[in-house]
Amino acid sequence: MEPIGQAIRAGIAQIPAPCRPVAEHILDAGGKRIRPFLAVMCGRALGDQSSDLYILAASLEMLHAATLLHDDVLDNATSRRGRTAAHTVYGISQTILAGDAMLAAGNAMVAAFGNPALVACYSRATVQTAAGEILEMSSLGRPELTHGEYLEIARGKTACLISEACAMGAIAAGATREQIEACLDYGENLGIAFQLVDDALDFAPQSQTGKPSGGDLREGKMTPPLRFYRQSLSPQKQAAFDKSFIARSFSDEEAGAIAAEVCQFASHARDLADSCLGNALDSLLVLPQCEETLILREMTTYVRSRLS
Repeated sequence: MEPIGQAIRAGIAQIPAPCRPVAEHILDAGGKRIRPFLAVMCGRALGDQSSDLYILAASLEMLHAATLLHDDVLDNATSRRGRTAAHTVYGISQTILAGDAMLAAGNAMVAAFGNPALVACYSRATVQTAAGEILEMSSLGRPELTHGEYLEIARGKTACLISEACAMGAIAAGATREQIEACLDYGENLGIAFQLVDDALDFAPQSQTGKPSGGDLREGKMTPPLRFYRQSLSPQKQAAFDKSFIARSFSDEEAGAIAAEVCQFASHARDLADSCLGNALDSLLVLPQCEETLILREMTTYVRSRLS
């Protein structure tokens, strides 16, 4: 992780000076850095021992951090990773433009490899992440959102970037088409599972996650835990819930009470993640059996059981 951090700091140095304070604000706050880590692990598993993988990894964290900056503006969030959200410190315009600069700088880092396949991965990740966010915005306040529609959103806003990160590591290693496809499949399934667990954690106590419980309910996001809760209601109670959900008019007291009840359905969302994680493990059978592949297998356990 330290070489990844060094590469990220080198990436920040490539951004024009007016944009750096915002970039440093979001990137210095830490984060799990799962995407760059997976890129390195997939590359190492397939034989790439060069330090160039860390540059590739840093480009992915630049992309991810840029999307977080934009998300916080769209959601009017006040905090991120335990710090004040960047747009509340530097203003909306400066934050959006800095995010754009980070996306472009990440793209330049990838382009420097001279491999069009890597650039195509980065571009797909950028496009699909934006599309996923738009899909989610159009789904807000829709209590009848199906699980299929939810999965389409999850693929776009979360799984695509994780999937392409794995593929970029494989491509950099000169992997076969079959191995690249396996890494793509592994990343997509891991990413969907990650989002399912993330949505379950939304209803965990704030003392556990550091975030207010039930944020998705207040924002009108129909996630699996909420869908299971809604399906458990009587027709009369479901109609009342739908009315408030569509209008996003829950009082703090109502939202807190519902969040406490939804908690009991959070485990169902983790159960949904199991089939995705099983598929992810199957994908790894194509990769060489080595220490890095073992770590990729262990990532499925981490995603399933994480508590924050």
